[in-house]
Amino acid sequence: MSSKYKEPAPIKDALNPLESMMERFDEAADILGLDSGIYNALKFPEKSFEANLTITMDDGSIKVFQAFRVIHSALLGPSKGGIRYSHLVNSQEVKALAAWMTWKCAVVGIPYGGAKGGIKCDPREMSSGELERLTRAYTNAMQDVFGPDKDIPAPDMGTNAQVMAWIMDEYSKVKGQSTPGVVTGKPKVLGGSEGRFEATGRGVMVSTRTAMGKLKINPTSSTCAVQGFGNVGSISAKLIGQQGVKIVAISDISGGYYKKDGFNIPEVIEYINKNNGTLEGLQADKIGNEELLTLDVDILVPAALEDQITEKNANDIRAKLIVEGANGPTAHKADDILTKNNVVVVPDILANAGGVTVSYFEWVQNQIGYFWTEERVNRRADRIMKQAFEQVWQVSKRYNVSLRTAAYILAIDKVAQTKKLRGIF
Repeated sequence: MSSKYKEPAPIKDALNPLESMMERFDEAADILGLDSGIYNALKFPEKSFEANLTITMDDGSIKVFQAFRVIHSALLGPSKGGIRYSHLVNSQEVKALAAWMTWKCAVVGIPYGGAKGGIKCDPREMSSGELERLTRAYTNAMQDVFGPDKDIPAPDMGTNAQVMAWIMDEYSKVKGQSTPGVVTGKPKVLGGSEGRFEATGRGVMVSTRTAMGKLKINPTSSTCAVQGFGNVGSISAKLIGQQGVKIVAISDISGGYYKKDGFNIPEVIEYINKNNGTLEGLQADKIGNEELLTLDVDILVPAALEDQITEKNANDIRAKLIVEGANGPTAHKADDILTKNNVVVVPDILANAGGVTVSYFEWVQNQIGYFWTEERVNRRADRIMKQAFEQVWQVSKRYNVSLRTAAYILAIDKVAQTKKLRGIF
């Protein structure tokens, strides 16, 4: 980090997502020669909110849940970001994810700032009624934060379209009018968009296909491993497979599964739908999640959690191309190792931006009261993803940096210019 940026990142932990984000931010800021004042203005979140939500559980007991909402930036437009329900949620993670959303929206050129929310809970151990009460309490606590022209939540880990429906309903009750544009990722009957369910995975596929073209990797003779088989991982696997790529390894919380001849992904998706949402018992060679990451494949799609690729295993990665379906799957200290080994990484803030792109389309459709066909949504999202990839690719060539650093340069420069133009008092 340049000596002109005197203040350290909030914490120093190589495997902390906020630290990884700040190290990459610093690197791009140095290359841009970012003014120290603008640097500090973009480094810290604009606003942070915390609440303790008191909920009556089904057995009559009372529990208190810690909840967060961080608005990193609203310079480019209303802040946008998902809500995560997980027992691992903490303020540092939410701050990192909020900043990532700022850069992600800037990279793909949509008029949003970045935000993120979370509640520290284990949704798998809560009933539907408990989750509804928790969600409505959170919405009430954040009623002055949320708004279709202020801050727009969306689903993330542990939340879904039903949770968004509860937020929209509770917010509408509080405000006294139906406000579908306050959230995205809603059920279609409540104003959700066609194409939203597959949007993030589809963006990963478009990024993969575009990168393969740049690297001259032939899809029909290529193999791919996908870590994480949730919404993003499963859709990514299905759509990448449709390009002719052989998906030879997949994983979820039950472990990794390998099949040399490749998986029929639609059949696997049907299997997990009938098997309580897990790959447990799938007929294939059982491997560990760590082993999956280091398989001899052409393409690796980490679509699970943060910090899966670290300095400890980066040298063992044999894939030529990594396309990050998850947020922050690669720790900062692994970046240089991967670059040295000529592994091309399509970073999270580009690769998985298909979701926020179609969320933006949903918000636009809510604002105008007119809805598009799935074909139109996909066509427009694909175009935005291809254009963003091309811009990042050109920046990487201009500065002779990795695609990740190029994406940060592109995003930070855009937000910094906006900050200067809007002014500081």
